[in-house]
Amino acid sequence: MQSDNNRNMIIAIVLSVVVLFGWQFFIANPQLEQAQRRAQQAQQTTTTDTGIATPAADGSTPAAAGSTASGLFADRAAALAASPQRVKIDTPSLLGSINLKGALLDDLQLKQYTETVDPNSPIITLLIPSGAPGGYYADAGWRPAVGGTPVVVPDENSVWSVEGDAQTLTTETPVTLKWDNGAGLIFRRTISVDSNYLFTVAQSIENTGSGDVALYPFSRIVRQGKPHVQNFFVQHEGPLGVLGSNNLVSLKYDDVVNEKESQKTVDSTTGGWVGVTDKYWATAVLSEPGAPLTARFKATPSGAINVFQTSFVETTPVLVPAGGKAENKTYVFAGAKREGVISSYEKTYGFDRLELLIDWGWLHFITKPMFYLLQFLYGILGNFGLAILAVTVIVKGLFFPLANRSYASMAAMRRVQPEMKAIQERFKEDRPAQQQAMMELYKKEKINPLSGCWPILIQIPVFFSLYTVIFISLEMRHAPFFGWIVDLAAPDPTNIFTLFGLIPWNPTTLPVVGGLLHLGVWPVIMGITMWVQMKLNPPPPDPTQAMIFNWMPIIFTFMLGSFPAGLVIYWAWNNLLSVTQQWFIMKRHGAEVDLLGNITASFKRKPKVEEKPAGGKAS
Repeated sequence: MQSDNNRNMIIAIVLSVVVLFGWQFFIANPQLEQAQRRAQQAQQTTTTDTGIATPAADGSTPAAAGSTASGLFADRAAALAASPQRVKIDTPSLLGSINLKGALLDDLQLKQYTETVDPNSPIITLLIPSGAPGGYYADAGWRPAVGGTPVVVPDENSVWSVEGDAQTLTTETPVTLKWDNGAGLIFRRTISVDSNYLFTVAQSIENTGSGDVALYPFSRIVRQGKPHVQNFFVQHEGPLGVLGSNNLVSLKYDDVVNEKESQKTVDSTTGGWVGVTDKYWATAVLSEPGAPLTARFKATPSGAINVFQTSFVETTPVLVPAGGKAENKTYVFAGAKREGVISSYEKTYGFDRLELLIDWGWLHFITKPMFYLLQFLYGILGNFGLAILAVTVIVKGLFFPLANRSYASMAAMRRVQPEMKAIQERFKEDRPAQQQAMMELYKKEKINPLSGCWPILIQIPVFFSLYTVIFISLEMRHAPFFGWIVDLAAPDPTNIFTLFGLIPWNPTTLPVVGGLLHLGVWPVIMGITMWVQMKLNPPPPDPTQAMIFNWMPIIFTFMLGSFPAGLVIYWAWNNLLSVTQQWFIMKRHGAEVDLLGNITASFKRKPKVEEKPAGGKAS
């Protein structure tokens, strides 16, 4: 019997170590590495492919368009200096410029967001000129029909001029750009922007020639090279789009590079949008609602990197009569993924499911209400950390009836503990009979032995939804709590393995075990509260179960060491409330709760049980 217990204990320890190390290597380590390094692009690109396929005049399958060369620059500043012909952008939310060469929106920074919690740190850079590391830009234009009459249209090398007095794009002053193809067509592009992140691109063509012209408008987002992504299962980062009945098209960068997806084409008869999303920021090009279009998700090799492109071309041509004009309007979203802003665009402009720029996950029916509740409580309390604590209390209140029944059943199990021990002694050598007697006792006393699991199980979807909100929502980014927690979306910055900064070293850089060596104050508090909660009950009679229960707080402490601080605070506060709730409920049902005794007993040395020799007595 003792050998079986030893074997079970060894198996449980091995499984616990596997869980701990597996979590660190496959989940916690990648998350911590991403938090410690900024996204940088090591390679540069020499060419970009427009990738826009233009429908033939008969509407047949699109064919490929041409490409344009781009220079190499050491950084963004060098790329900007190499293209001085620019129209400045200055709004309450954005700072940047439009490149007159190609009329590209390729320089954009977000005024309201900084790279770190330090308000004096650099503001977020979103769009970067082509040819610089991480080139990233938005473009729009026209394509002639494949096989139709050749028409000279502007491309990335066309130099536009500013028409009118407006030399800076602001919320009050749109900018109009002009380009003449020298063959009877004058192209104009009027760009306006609101106070947040939406650009309206109104394109027009004036035909001074003698023949009608049919052109197809296109829009695209180009990203040169794959950025660093967190690759975490709760959030998508990469190309995506909503295209009518095709719903959401969501692709990872590697999926686009894959041969099966490198030329993915999707048709929509009701309009839509395509773009690229990062954790907190996104860019997208959007058609007018109802405009039929063909979208493409493409990756083109260029030297050591791939150039990613999401684009669409409207499948209904714009006819420009001789001596007449024609117009087309599209939109560009480039900015922060603020839920309220995106929701307002969806309602105001009729964009189809633009809310999907934010990945609420498959539990969105819980996650979104959780986000709205946190937002509401934040408006009252003025602190997202306090809002998280308040949400925990509300959730506890909602699930109180279930918890009450669960803890009542646990109290009943406490009352029959003597009978359970008697059954274990009576059927010590006969496990099936012991289990049968236990089930009869449970039935007689109307006890559900699994009811104690429900308080934990019902927390799982709430815990996961709250984790998703903290992880993905921009509103949580750089949100402070109190004391040393200055960013609820980042791990606790303290570390007991550096004696909270007294030892000048970074243990997380150590090979193999480094991922285990980031353990802040709040994860330790969480582990202690979890351990105390388990000590409300006496240890299980089975040594293996008792050992697993003793290991669980330790495992969870290390698992949550690299989690966002807001989630760890939630878990610790939830444990504390659970301890209080369980103690009162079980006392009310007559169960003896010896919390202090159980805690003290766990530090006492267990007496060694000697095995009886075969055919004799223990000495």
